[in-house]
Amino acid sequence: MPYVNIKITREGGTTPEQKAELIRGTTDLLARVLDKNPATTFVVIDEVEMEDWGVGGLPVADYRAKLAARKD
Repeated sequence: MPYVNIKITREGGTTPEQKAELIRGTTDLLARVLDKNPATTFVVIDEVEMEDWGVGGLPVADYRAKLAARKD
């Protein structure tokens, strides 16, 4: 019984259709690659506030700003 937890930042308004596609695609991938039964595959999507997510020791917004500054 696979359990997959997808965490994304809550920004830009992920639509119900996009979430359904993530669930469907993840379930299909597990069925195809690992021969897992879709009926017993659980996919949970957690949306996390930007200020509650960090990358490389920085809040995600600061991390992205740092990356953008490097590209300039």
